[in-house]
Amino acid sequence: MSRMGDVLAGFHAAWEFESDSVLIRYERGIRTPKLFQALGERRVPLDAIAGVTLTRGRRGTVVLRVEPRPGADPLTEAAAGQLKESCDPYRLVLPAEREMLAEYYADELKSLLTESGPAERFLVEPPKGPLSFKAYDGKATFDGRTVNFRWFWTGASSAKWKAGDQTFPVGELSGVEWRSPEVFEGHLRLLRRDAGVPAVQADQDPAAVVFGLGYGPVHESLPFAAAVLAAVRTSSPVAAVSAAGPRRDPADIAERIRHLGELHQAGLVTDEEFSVKKAELLAEL
Repeated sequence: MSRMGDVLAGFHAAWEFESDSVLIRYERGIRTPKLFQALGERRVPLDAIAGVTLTRGRRGTVVLRVEPRPGADPLTEAAAGQLKESCDPYRLVLPAEREMLAEYYADELKSLLTESGPAERFLVEPPKGPLSFKAYDGKATFDGRTVNFRWFWTGASSAKWKAGDQTFPVGELSGVEWRSPEVFEGHLRLLRRDAGVPAVQADQDPAAVVFGLGYGPVHESLPFAAAVLAAVRTSSPVAAVSAAGPRRDPADIAERIRHLGELHQAGLVTDEEFSVKKAELLAEL
């Protein structure tokens, strides 16, 4: 840009224009979308930008927007077009009286763009970990290398209880499927390298957690999905390694065995499945 460090402040965010990037800082406040607050700030390299637009907005505003190149940002790749316009992290809404100033920066940005088409790798940094969120049927955690699903007895299906808590090294994954909690059947599903297209619903799939009733909100589940996707893209396939996990709380194991017994009595778990799963749980002590 012609003047490094120039800042253009709008509603909910301020853009700082630098020689090789745009630094977006999101405000914190009750009116700022929770996704923006969760992101905090993002540095967008100029080579991650395909274009710039300036349009009239609603109620006396103008909207400056940069268009990321396909494949440049793990967040938009994970979102797959499902974000509402108000939660688009690449839109800067300004009062109409700043239109000329916004037009100046739009022209400056356009003059510096040299790349177009899909990016070969992610150019925008993914959300920082470790990350976690509560889905309807379990808690998902990610430490940068491994995704863990721990089921809730109040929400998980019998199929997930039979399978037990799940651990997925990113090297065994091929991608992530995120379906917004703001639409029907929202979920986060991990796609495994050794598996084809999932043939079961997310609530029956041990490689997925489901959203709903306030669980898995966008500002928690989408950054999580983006971070996992970025880790998957930068990892190489690895052979599955069987290793003993950390020792579990005996009270937690007892509660799980009790719930397993309820499923058994209800006829949802066979005698053999009950015996095998109970032995697995006891082995974790």
